[in-house]
Amino acid sequence: MENGLLRGATAIGGEERVPRLTRRALIVGGAAVVSGVSFWGIRRATVAPAQPLTADEGPREITVARFDEAGLRLGTVTLTRLIRSDAEWRRILGSAAYWVMRHADTERPFSGALLHEERAGIFHCAGCDLPLFSSAAKFDSGTGWPSFWEPIALENVVESPDGSLMEVRTAVSCRLCDGHLGHVFTDGPKPTGLRFCMNSVALRFRPTRATE
Repeated sequence: MENGLLRGATAIGGEERVPRLTRRALIVGGAAVVSGVSFWGIRRATVAPAQPLTADEGPREITVARFDEAGLRLGTVTLTRLIRSDAEWRRILGSAAYWVMRHADTERPFSGALLHEERAGIFHCAGCDLPLFSSAAKFDSGTGWPSFWEPIALENVVESPDGSLMEVRTAVSCRLCDGHLGHVFTDGPKPTGLRFCMNSVALRFRPTRATE
């Protein structure tokens, strides 16, 4: 009788025996699977899930870029990192934003209020109002989350490895308040080739005012 694994087996003493090559392939294949799983486990063990910094972690002071109401850069400023208690974040952010920004959760795709926001303006952090993304860099990625090909200023965001899923990703958070925003991927459009995939509840949109 033939089947996928024993095809080509030779009969000895009325019994079918698996050829040596097939046995070796099975052994090597099994070892490869075990090795792959072990490697993934080790990799996951060395990369922790992305979480906001605690009060005793990270720098006390940070440098961020400032922008006017028209979205024009005004230079940089050094500020004390914004630290609040868990109870304060719950009260200020509300349930949906709290779980995303303080526990690195993800909103459901196509559910965000800012997904189809097409006006000219600036997307600010929902936790501290820091400018994060410009509408000029927003594009439709088809993923169900607001996407940008660059932040408004590199100084205003922090990228860190995130081992919360099978694939290690790059998490993006706010420089000033450490709020989790989303993730960045390398499948975006030109000129950067990046896709900053953000949660709507982590952002607040403010239309820009034209300068006179």
